[in-house]
Amino acid sequence: MHLALLLGVFLGVCATGFSQGGFSFPEDVKKDKIRFELVNNLVIIPVTINGTKLSFLLDTGVNSTILFGVSQEDSLELRNARPLRLRGLGEGGSIEALRSRNNSVTIGDATDNDHTIYVIFEQSLNLSPRMGLPVHGIIGYEFFKKFIVKTDYLKKRLIFYDPLQFTPKVCRSCEVFDLTFHENKPYLDLNITSFNVSKEVTLLLDSGSSDALWLFDEAMGITESPKNYFDDFLGLGLSGNIFGKRSRLTEASIGKYTLEGVNVAFPSEKALDNINFYEERDGSIGGDILKRFTVIIDYPGERMILRKNGNFNDPFYYNMSGLTIEHDGLVVVKDEKEILEGALRGTNEVNETSGAVTILTQKVYNFFLAPKFVVADVRSNSPAALAGIEKGDEIISINNKLSYRYKLYELVSLFSSKVGKTISMVIERNGVQSKVRFSLKKVI
Repeated sequence: MHLALLLGVFLGVCATGFSQGGFSFPEDVKKDKIRFELVNNLVIIPVTINGTKLSFLLDTGVNSTILFGVSQEDSLELRNARPLRLRGLGEGGSIEALRSRNNSVTIGDATDNDHTIYVIFEQSLNLSPRMGLPVHGIIGYEFFKKFIVKTDYLKKRLIFYDPLQFTPKVCRSCEVFDLTFHENKPYLDLNITSFNVSKEVTLLLDSGSSDALWLFDEAMGITESPKNYFDDFLGLGLSGNIFGKRSRLTEASIGKYTLEGVNVAFPSEKALDNINFYEERDGSIGGDILKRFTVIIDYPGERMILRKNGNFNDPFYYNMSGLTIEHDGLVVVKDEKEILEGALRGTNEVNETSGAVTILTQKVYNFFLAPKFVVADVRSNSPAALAGIEKGDEIISINNKLSYRYKLYELVSLFSSKVGKTISMVIERNGVQSKVRFSLKKVI
């Protein structure tokens, strides 16, 4: 699933500019590096809040730190909390939240001891089931404003530098882009081509979107004759689900880099109602493009440096199964093994006349908890839908491999892997298991 998480928080309470305070290194530290998880093109980093270790999405598209996936088991302390209501992208209204001040937040060696966090209790915004690993929140501007941040998508390593102690080198194969800031969010210009017409667009730099591009004007890429799009769930927003159209552009040019056959999504007008966007904004550029580069983001210097990596020439694929799968709790799994009984007792039976040895075996069962996979959504007229798979079905196995042996992002890759690839599944519905087969089919 392409999880396009655009938590567009328009609070009107954040300080503008690159202010003093916030995250800082200890006096003798000039840089730090941490490992991250790359899931559905999204960067998930370890963050500690008031002593509790959590996992956060690192997102250039938000100006406030948001906490939304913490359970009672996490025992997280939140300081100086006050209620308020928030509004963002999605087809719902405003939602209840808390604003918590004076929190201690640590990322690697960097710490902010006076951090403001917005806490959301809306359960539909829990990303963990669809990501396949815990995601407790999202952090962006408050981190990026204090450092020069290098994201190495191939090595899954984040390096961040004190801007007063470091000036990034621009290699011959690199490209430098000026960033324009509005309400603490970065924008850049690039060219797109559709219907043999090229146009310059201004896009939000949004590492919190797993898609390649979002555009707000359907005239930039949608046609009915011939029909070049399909309707789809685009992602989760602060104010509810986001639906729209998915299509493909002829190409997109970012400076000297040109990408062909680029996926593009057009959110519905309903999802954008009552949102006051930056007037010049035409859409967003997300993780499915950013992952094709080593990215250096320099908020203090208002620029971004790109160098293409080994992902650059990978084709842009859509989910060709039509399935959206998520974790839905845990199930008890019985793992059966047959071992030598003599190994347990230290002996085997020996026939004294013939000298033959009888090897005795015994079955041993191990029980453990494993993730339960269920179908969260099925796209209409997709291969999975035509095979009879329905929302709510539990997936027992995929291609003769028990489902819990997959990571969720591995299934996302499988469903986007190769046109014509056969997928066989065992599903369970109302206590009855059945086998289904379908082939991946190019959507557009």
